[in-house]
Amino acid sequence: MQLASRALAASAAALSAPRAAKCAVPAPVAVSASRSKAVAPTRRSQGPGRQVSVKVAAPESPASSGEVIVNFDNTTDSGYTVISVQANNKPGLLTSITALFRDLGVDVGKAVVEGDEDRINDKFYVRSLSGGKLSEDKAADCVKALDVLLRSKPTGTEATRPKFENTAATGGTGKARLYTLMDTYMKNDVLSIQEDIVNHVEYTLARSRVNFDNFEAYQATSFSLRDRLIERWNDTQTWFKEKDPKRVYYLSMEFLMGRSLLNTLYNLDIKESYQEALAELGYDLETLADLERDAALGNGGLGRLAACFLDSMATLNLPAWGYGIRYQYGMFRQTIQNGFQHEQPDYWLTFGNPWEIERLIVSYPIKFYGHVSVVNEDGRQLFRWNAGETVTAVAYDNPIPGFGTRNCINLRLWAAKPSKEFDLEAFNTGDYVAAILSKQRAETLSSVLYPDDRTYEGKELRLKQQHFFVSATIQDCVRRYRDAHPNDWEQFPEKVAFQLNDTHPTIAVAELMRVLMDDHKLGWTKSWDICNKVFAFTNHTVLPEALERWPVALIEKLLPRHMQIIYDINWRFLQTVRNKFGDDWERISRMSVIEEQPNGEKMVRMAFMAVVASHTVNGVAAIHSEIIKETIFKDFYELWPNKFQNKTNGVTQRRWLAFCNPPLRQLITKKLGNDDWILHLDNLRELRKYANDPEFQTEWRGVKSEAKKKAAALIHRLTGVRVSTDAMFDIQIKRIHEYKRQLLNVLGIIYRYDQIKKMTPQQRKSVVPRVCVIGGKAAPGYEMAKRIIKLICAVGDKINQDPDMGDLLKLVFLPDYNVSSAEVIIPATELSQHISTAGTEASGTSNMKFTMNGSLIIGTLDGANVEIAEEIGDENIFIFGAKAHEVARLRAERRNLHVDERFNHVVNMIRTGHFGWEDYFGPVVDAITTGGDYYLVANDFPGYLETQFRADEVYKNQTEWTRMSIMATAGGGKFSTDRTIAEYARDIWHAEPCQVPQPEAKSKSKPASS
Repeated sequence: MQLASRALAASAAALSAPRAAKCAVPAPVAVSASRSKAVAPTRRSQGPGRQVSVKVAAPESPASSGEVIVNFDNTTDSGYTVISVQANNKPGLLTSITALFRDLGVDVGKAVVEGDEDRINDKFYVRSLSGGKLSEDKAADCVKALDVLLRSKPTGTEATRPKFENTAATGGTGKARLYTLMDTYMKNDVLSIQEDIVNHVEYTLARSRVNFDNFEAYQATSFSLRDRLIERWNDTQTWFKEKDPKRVYYLSMEFLMGRSLLNTLYNLDIKESYQEALAELGYDLETLADLERDAALGNGGLGRLAACFLDSMATLNLPAWGYGIRYQYGMFRQTIQNGFQHEQPDYWLTFGNPWEIERLIVSYPIKFYGHVSVVNEDGRQLFRWNAGETVTAVAYDNPIPGFGTRNCINLRLWAAKPSKEFDLEAFNTGDYVAAILSKQRAETLSSVLYPDDRTYEGKELRLKQQHFFVSATIQDCVRRYRDAHPNDWEQFPEKVAFQLNDTHPTIAVAELMRVLMDDHKLGWTKSWDICNKVFAFTNHTVLPEALERWPVALIEKLLPRHMQIIYDINWRFLQTVRNKFGDDWERISRMSVIEEQPNGEKMVRMAFMAVVASHTVNGVAAIHSEIIKETIFKDFYELWPNKFQNKTNGVTQRRWLAFCNPPLRQLITKKLGNDDWILHLDNLRELRKYANDPEFQTEWRGVKSEAKKKAAALIHRLTGVRVSTDAMFDIQIKRIHEYKRQLLNVLGIIYRYDQIKKMTPQQRKSVVPRVCVIGGKAAPGYEMAKRIIKLICAVGDKINQDPDMGDLLKLVFLPDYNVSSAEVIIPATELSQHISTAGTEASGTSNMKFTMNGSLIIGTLDGANVEIAEEIGDENIFIFGAKAHEVARLRAERRNLHVDERFNHVVNMIRTGHFGWEDYFGPVVDAITTGGDYYLVANDFPGYLETQFRADEVYKNQTEWTRMSIMATAGGGKFSTDRTIAEYARDIWHAEPCQVPQPEAKSKSKPASS
């Protein structure tokens, strides 16, 4: 049945023919019938048999219009089984039917083709390849396969692409013909999709149309979908070029995109068509989608936020581009061996990336090292950077479709290539190593996300990587502007907006100044005025140690011209400070972009340079935006109070609710009466009126139960641990860091384990069973985070192997946590932990994803937790711990803290080797005891335990728990990136939507399907 189904889309049937001598491929045979308007050659079968004789006869009385009748008769003819077919006609149907017979291993001896252009009434005389009639079972299989073919959807209506005034066909007949040939969109009916898929199997992948495996089917499916994206992408870029709106360029070192196949099908609203098309070809869409590798272009919340932003930019029709690096190996693939994290390259590009478009013609030279010389030109003093090394940045484009719109924006990623592919001269003189060294050195720049910067070489590579990315981006954006405005720099700020996502792209400030002054010969004043009007900066941290600093000596060596520009920026800025505050040298020292350390080393404070150069600086949650104005940027806020804004983060509800949780999407849509909430998330507030509805609560719990089963299967596959879906799913999945306090979580689990061990069997009956899942990566150079991972695994091993625990308590560490894992785990979560020390988490976005999916939060008043509590109600969230304004005092008074005995007990269990590895865990214990406990684990531990106990009590009352869960989802409307991006566009970028016109159907008689 599988091979038969594949033939449905081929439309190039192979008729049975004798084997050709000497292995020659038989010539194609033209199939012609009275109802066919064109004669198409068909491929011959490679198996034995006679050539088909096609006879055209007068039609008999057909069945009623639209009815499909297929039957077989083994009695009429002595040598053949007769299969009769009555159905609506469609182009290529005869060839598809004969191809289907061939793939079923059936020899067609002759065919009587009757009917007209609208209906067929045909008889096929068939037999087995051995020469006899078909068995009853074989004939029945043929009838079933034909029924699938004949009931497939009719070919969809062609839709006309928009007409663009400035790009209308010009230049003669050839261009006019080209324009005409490309003026319709690809059709999205089942048969058209099948044809596209099998064409890619043969012509893109060079595989046989009747012999391709699941992975090749995935690739072909992706290519066929990319074709449809490219149509939209081309129209979007052409429309932007014609309308010339202000463009937004989003610069980020990370874009954590996840998988693309299902998300793209969902955004284009053609998932059902693809699902049916693949099913008829013998493939399962979900199975193929599981073969896609997560794009290894990011690590944590920063990259996932950037990906959500792109989705919302496209959906809101903003003329935007994302810019980043095409990492060959990502950050790393995390494996857990004996409880220890091991880093391995993430070979996500081994089999290529079907979603990207390599743009070899879009490349730019990127300079490093060398020296700066001064030249006089037309009486002006100009600087010339004489590079010591040059690499080439090559563009790879990734189309990003919007939801409910034709707009499809672009994520352009840069790959590093050598400026000279191969040093033949060195090779010919015997220096074989030097011949390839430059190639390897160049390609290293785009190999790995966040190289370990504990060494000087690591720092140098990181800075090179950042400059490589922003230099290519600045050159590309300036080139695009100059194409539209060749000699006009006045409009540059009106047409260009750069958003710096954290400090990593900040060197773009100096690079744009260099390009404007050195390449385009603008003066300092004009160049700086442009920079101040086009750059905006998003800060993502409140931790001073997380703000990037680069040694001046390193920048002078690697980017000598940029260091000159940074000195000038700082000098002019400090004059502004003196004009405002006088000779307050302490303040001047605090605010200087260049920091002079006690040991004499000078450092460039990249966050300060971003603040100085940008017209707007924003935090990413209300509390975070206030904290940065009171701490790390206090002096700058006093200088420029109007420069600072808040833009609370969000997530795209398309991926993180509608796409990743289809049962919940369907339930919400049914209850609200429509799916408008997918574009207008505030509509979820209507669910509040149903929070106490018993019937709705039952359905809500059913959705969660199914999600837990799916998550349990994933947990077992990744860890080998079987978990009970009757237990509470308690989840903490995020980057491993001391301030995120996975350590507090595991200490609480140890306490729970110890309490259960002390209980009698009768007492254990009152325990709420828990499945505790922790996941996330530790940076390769972050030793403390790695020790915490080992502790989690050691505690998990102890608990999971203890027969007293059974299903009362499980602890698993989920390895290599990524977007695809999150899409399974988040819908299943009942209690999610967001327990960072107050004042340390800028925002967090996973808390928003969990909330949208009905998970209750246990957390501190930190980051977006504060606003989530405001939106869903304090009674629907479990809050504990110190407040942000109390943290400094509590740290100062740490030595006076009366430590809870429960804390001392669980710490002592670790210290005395209850979970093994007591020496290895020593630094972890010391950090929260004698080491000052900077993140207040001991301080918040009692409140954490009490809040966990309260969560247990509520969970026992499933009616109340479900009510809170519904209220959580109902209050998630604020946390859509659609809202966030709309605020950025209005308040920071001043950019307007630029929507591509909707297509027009060529035929009014059928609904458009493209």
